[in-house]
Amino acid sequence: MTPFFGRLTVTSEIRMRLPAPSIFVANHDSLADPAVVMTALRRLELQPVVLATAGLWRIPLLGRALTREGHIPVHRGTNRAALALDAAAEALAGGRHVLLYGEGGLPRRREASPTPPEEFRTGLARLAQASGALVVPVGHAGARRIASGSAGKQLAGTLTAPVRRPRCHVHLGSPMRLPVETDRGTRAAHQAVTAAWRTAVRAAGERALENRG
Repeated sequence: MTPFFGRLTVTSEIRMRLPAPSIFVANHDSLADPAVVMTALRRLELQPVVLATAGLWRIPLLGRALTREGHIPVHRGTNRAALALDAAAEALAGGRHVLLYGEGGLPRRREASPTPPEEFRTGLARLAQASGALVVPVGHAGARRIASGSAGKQLAGTLTAPVRRPRCHVHLGSPMRLPVETDRGTRAAHQAVTAAWRTAVRAAGERALENRG
């Protein structure tokens, strides 16, 4: 999908085969970035289970495909949200890598330019603590050039992307073991993903904006 909509490059600091199923955590700033990140990971022969918003399962063909491939719906804002972490822990125990988005949702801003990852939720740190899995920080840039802004702009961006061929870059940082304390682990993961994101921004030739409190 991504080669059709843009130009994708990938870099990685992983120097050896991961010793066990790991948690990949990425910044999340566009509806297009799951396709970008998954394409990058497949190039590296990595096919994680993805934690994604449950609304995607309501799209008939897509929902069936997500279920078939073992991806995990996240029912945000409900008492079922915690079940996604249980399912992720089961996937890790079963030998599958897991990909999740530490921010837990998309930013509301409309600029196409990238900004640093927003504050992370604690689910990642709790999952890493419970499973003992290594965490691989993933930073990406350029997906907002495919889809960002209002619904109309996102549609227009997606339709014109094959002509514009925006550049996207995904960078994988070094695998890390998070501190046991949830707050420290959350901060450490956020810092690592932010560093990977900055590498991706430079590689994509983007000009980042600072977060606007």
